[in-house]
Amino acid sequence: MVTVVGVRFKSAGKIYYFSPGENDIKKGDNVIVETARGIEFGNCVIGYKEVSDDKIVPPLKSVIRKASEEDENKYKENKSKEKEAFEICMSKIEKHNLVMKLIDVEYTFDNNKIIFYFTAEGRVDFRELVKDLAAIFRTRIELRQIGVRDEAKMLGGLGPCGRPMCCSTHLGDFAPVSIKMAKEQNLSLNPTKISGICGRLMCCLNYEQSTYEGIRKKLPKVGAIVQSEYGNGEVVSNSVVKENIKIRVKGLDGEETIKEVSIDEVKLLKGEFEGTIDESEIKLEFVEEDEKIIKDLFKPD
Repeated sequence: MVTVVGVRFKSAGKIYYFSPGENDIKKGDNVIVETARGIEFGNCVIGYKEVSDDKIVPPLKSVIRKASEEDENKYKENKSKEKEAFEICMSKIEKHNLVMKLIDVEYTFDNNKIIFYFTAEGRVDFRELVKDLAAIFRTRIELRQIGVRDEAKMLGGLGPCGRPMCCSTHLGDFAPVSIKMAKEQNLSLNPTKISGICGRLMCCLNYEQSTYEGIRKKLPKVGAIVQSEYGNGEVVSNSVVKENIKIRVKGLDGEETIKEVSIDEVKLLKGEFEGTIDESEIKLEFVEEDEKIIKDLFKPD
């Protein structure tokens, strides 16, 4: 086991482990650490913690020091310089007629490098742009192409639910999301209904997926025969959310009635459980209006 602290460099960024060394680091402290790209300013979001060796990406670097007032002032100064660098880069992009969208600019703490994040539909020849920027800022320049999900994370905004987007507020990493999740949760398969503002499937589809998978393993399919307190009956409908099924049973008088029972109170006699869904059988739902919206989503700015 290794003693580490967790440091984050952006408000909703990935958490990286560092050795606290001889420093007395507490959760909430700003710290100066050495990373692969140089000296960086970060915030301790996880205090002293014991983790197994397989959780560590060697070599484990140490926290250099707690951030001083001078360090914090330098960090704020870098943030203000990023706005100016953004405007300069925008003007140079227009000058070179490059088909790219500048998203963000980031100074490393030691000012040894400036990173410009952008999106583009294809490859961009930005060699002349880099020369111009290097001549202006007189430091190393890196242009990094990012995807639409990273763009949404950096820019922020409100999701379809009306709340600030998960990726820009608390998600450190993007978890894989598939259309299969929407199908298993009985959601509409209309892309405009299950896509975030980035145009990709909403990250929140992943939040309750494990719960849905567990319930579906115990949920008899429509048409299955089950044993219940009302006698044997045929499943006519089921609900993952309610964790129950409706069954058709015959009374003593021979009349059929529909009874609603919990899946924990029945035993499968014939048929199958819902289980997982075969992705090859999933078909997206489109209407003419939606097709136009989707095309507009992917139009270049």
